[in-house]
Amino acid sequence: MLKVKDLNVFYGGIHAIRGIDVNVKKGEIVTIIGSNGAGKSSMLNAISGVIKYQGHIEYNGQPLSTHAHSVVKSGICQVPEGRVIFANLTVHENLKMGAYLRNDTKGINADFERVYELFPRLKEREKQIAGTLSGGEQQMLAMGRGLMSSPELILLDEPSLGLAPLLINTIFEIIKEIKSMGKTILLVEQNAFKALSIADYAYVLEQGVITSEGKASDLIKDPKIQEAYLGKK
Repeated sequence: MLKVKDLNVFYGGIHAIRGIDVNVKKGEIVTIIGSNGAGKSSMLNAISGVIKYQGHIEYNGQPLSTHAHSVVKSGICQVPEGRVIFANLTVHENLKMGAYLRNDTKGINADFERVYELFPRLKEREKQIAGTLSGGEQQMLAMGRGLMSSPELILLDEPSLGLAPLLINTIFEIIKEIKSMGKTILLVEQNAFKALSIADYAYVLEQGVITSEGKASDLIKDPKIQEAYLGKK
């Protein structure tokens, strides 16, 4: 579905991503784990067309556009790190913004219902100003807004960042539900244990280089991964 080949990202003189290859198969959750500053978000931003890169990105067998709006049109959405929402708009208006490239009214209404089923808290607060929501609710809203673009592939950037443990569990259960809706997910996450627990396949990114990859169920048992990311010695 998504093939990233020999991806390089530069910020001025800094070589942030160094020739990485990543494959995402349809219907899977693929996770990228790694410490802060490893290049995980840069990779998602390159796929989304937000930053310039060198290399090749293919989506459904075709070269992927480097323009962000065309990437969204092709069926990819990114839920950025840090719960980026429209703080002055209501919950409902935020969700509507997610569907701004669509004109299929029936489909949009059906997706509203689907998002409210997935996130009942958003339904309860649909007329509330988004900036007054809790951190967890804002994360749900950011994910819901992404789903409103009717994507095939969702790029999730650090969805658990800054959330209480109980809410983290809720968010990861919802990610599994989104997968069961037939969506494909590329998940960037610092909470390695949670990410590896729900993923099909995983890559470890360190200082812009992939140092390990394999089935998530294998990596979670790997002593080196356990020591580096899961706090086990």
